[in-house]
Amino acid sequence: MVDASGVENVTQYPQELPQMMAAAADGLGSIAIDTTQLNMSVTDSTAWATAMNNLGMVPVGLPGQQLVSDSICVPGFDPSLNMMTGITPINPMIPGLGLVPPPPPTEVAVVKEIIHCKSCTLFPQNPNLPPPSTRERPPGCKTVFVGGLPENATEEIIQEVFEQCGDITAIRKSKKNFCHIRFAEEFMVDKAIYLSGYRMRLGSSTDKKDSGRLHVDFAQARDDFYEWECKQRMRAREERHRRKLEEDRLRPPSPPAIMHYSEHEASLLAEKLKDDSKFSEAITVLLSWIERGEVNRRSANQFYSMVQSANSHVRRLMNEKATHEQEMEEAKENFKNALTGILTQFEQIVAVFNASTRQKAWDHFSKAQRKNIDIWRKHSEELRNAQSEQLMGIRREEEMEMSDDENCDSPTKKMRVDESALAAQAYALKEENDSLRWQLDAYRNEVELLKQEKEQLFRTEENLTKDQQLQFLQQTMQGMQQQLLTIQEELNNKKSELEQAKEEQSHTQALLKVLQEQLKGTKELVETNGHNHEDANEINVLTVALVNQDRENNIEKRSQGLKSEKEALLIGIISTFLHVHPFGANIEYLWSYMQQLDSKISANEIEMLLMRLPRMFKQEFTGVGATLEKRWKLCAFEGIKTT
Repeated sequence: MVDASGVENVTQYPQELPQMMAAAADGLGSIAIDTTQLNMSVTDSTAWATAMNNLGMVPVGLPGQQLVSDSICVPGFDPSLNMMTGITPINPMIPGLGLVPPPPPTEVAVVKEIIHCKSCTLFPQNPNLPPPSTRERPPGCKTVFVGGLPENATEEIIQEVFEQCGDITAIRKSKKNFCHIRFAEEFMVDKAIYLSGYRMRLGSSTDKKDSGRLHVDFAQARDDFYEWECKQRMRAREERHRRKLEEDRLRPPSPPAIMHYSEHEASLLAEKLKDDSKFSEAITVLLSWIERGEVNRRSANQFYSMVQSANSHVRRLMNEKATHEQEMEEAKENFKNALTGILTQFEQIVAVFNASTRQKAWDHFSKAQRKNIDIWRKHSEELRNAQSEQLMGIRREEEMEMSDDENCDSPTKKMRVDESALAAQAYALKEENDSLRWQLDAYRNEVELLKQEKEQLFRTEENLTKDQQLQFLQQTMQGMQQQLLTIQEELNNKKSELEQAKEEQSHTQALLKVLQEQLKGTKELVETNGHNHEDANEINVLTVALVNQDRENNIEKRSQGLKSEKEALLIGIISTFLHVHPFGANIEYLWSYMQQLDSKISANEIEMLLMRLPRMFKQEFTGVGATLEKRWKLCAFEGIKTT
C-alpha cells in the first residue's frame, strides 16, 4: 500500500513496482487508513482480484473503501515505512503495544485483520462465514490445540506466531499438521483462540504445503488441571484461615485459667478476697476449688478462713445497695419534679388552645387554620392526660411506699445508719469468737460424720430391701382390698336375690293353702247343693285367674324396686344401646360397651339387672347348634302397646 507520497516513489523506482504490489497485498487490512490513502490508480485490477481469490478472500472495491476497522489499527501509522526503508511490518498482536483487543461480545460482529510475521503471514477468514467452534473450556486451561498447520511449518515458526499472545512454556508438535502449546497464564489462551480461522502462509509461496487454515481450540492437560486444583486448595485454605480469624475475632474472650490448689495459692487467694477490687475474680477461684473437692481435713481451716472473709463482704454489699437505693430515690424525685414542670407547660399550651377556640379569636381564623388548631388542641390534651396519669401513678406508688415504711421499725434503721462503725466492730469480735467455736464444732462433726458413714453403709442395703418389700406388700394389699370389695358387692346381690326368692316361696305356699281350702269348700258345696258342672268350671277359672294375678304381682314386685340411682342410669344407657341395635346384642358385647363408661362393672351385674326387668328386656336364642347365641332385646315399647 502506498499513500500520496508513495506515488512519487513509484515513479522514481519503476523496477521495484512488483515488490511494492506484493507488500501492498500483504499489508492490506493491517492498519487503518483514510479514504484519501486508497485513491490510487492500480494498473491491473484483475490481477489484484485473482490474488485475493487465491488467498480465499472475497474481492472488494478498491477505490474509497476502508478495509480494516479503526478500533484495532494504529492511528497515524505510515505503512510505506516497511516498503521504503526495509523495516519489518509492525504487528498489532505484539503484547507490548497492547493492540490485541479483548474478546468482543457475541452480539457484535468481529472484524479481523491481516497479521504479518517475519517468516509467515496470517490472513483472516471470510467475515460472512460462521466463527470457528470451540469445545467447553476446561478448568485452569493454559494449553491450546492448534490444527491445520502447514506441512512445512517448523516449531520456530509456530513459536514466532503464538509468542505474540504471551509467554510459551512448552510446544509439543506432532508429525502431522497439529501441535499443543502451553502458555504461562490462562488469559493468554484467549488471545490464542482469537487466531482460530486464520489462513497461515509461509513467506510468499503459493505451494499447498506452505499454507493451511489454523484451528485453535482449548486442550485438556493434566498439568493445567493439577495447577488449577492446587490454586483452588490454596484459596480454600485462605478462606478457612480468614473464617477462622473472623470467628476468633467475634468469639467472646475465654475466662481466665484457674490455677490448681496449693497452700501458697490459697494464701494469695485469701489476700485477694480481702481486697474489694479483686473480690469477684477471687470468689470464682474459691468456688471452683470447692466444687473440685479440694476441701479435706488438712485444708478445712484454710478454706473456712476464706469463706469467712467472703462473708465479710456482705456488709459492704448491703451498704452499696443502700447508696444505690438513695441515688435511685433522688433520681425519682428529680424525674417527678421535671414531670410536674412538663405537665404545667402542657396545661399552659392547652389553655392557649382553649382561648383561641373562643368566639372572639375563632372567627378571625380561616378554615385551614381552625382545622390545624383543633388537631393541635386534641393532640396536646391527649399528651397532657397521659402525663397527668403517669404523675398520679408515681404519687400512688409513693403513698404505698410510705404506708409500708410506717409499718416498718424506723428507729432500728436510724440506729443502723448512725452506729454502723460500732456495729462493725462488735460484729468482727463476734465473728472471731464464733469462728473459734465453729472450728471446735467442725472437728466434732467430722468425727460424728465418720461414725455415721460407717453405720449408713450397713443400713443402706437393709433399707433398700425393706423399702422394696413394703412397696410389694402395699401393692398386694391394694389388690386384695379391691377383690374384697367386689366379693362383698356380689354377696350383697346374692343375699338380696335369696331374700326375694324366699318371699316368693312363702307367698306361693300361702296361695296354695288358700286355693286348697277353697277347692275343699267348693267340693263340699257341690256335693251338698248338687250344683252343675258349669259352676265348678267357673270356680276353676277364677282360681286360675287368681294364680296368674299373683304371679304378675310377684313379677311387678321384682321389677319395681331399683336400689340406687346408678341402676337407673345403667337401665337408661342399656335401653338406648339396645334400641340402636334392634336385632339384639349378647351380654359380652353389651358389657364391653358399658366397661368403657364404668371399668368396675361386671357382666353378671348387667345380666342380673336385665333379668329383674322382664317387661323392658327379653332374652332370645338365635342360631343352631354351635352357633347358638343368647341375645337381649328391648321390649318396653311392645309392653306399652299391649297394656
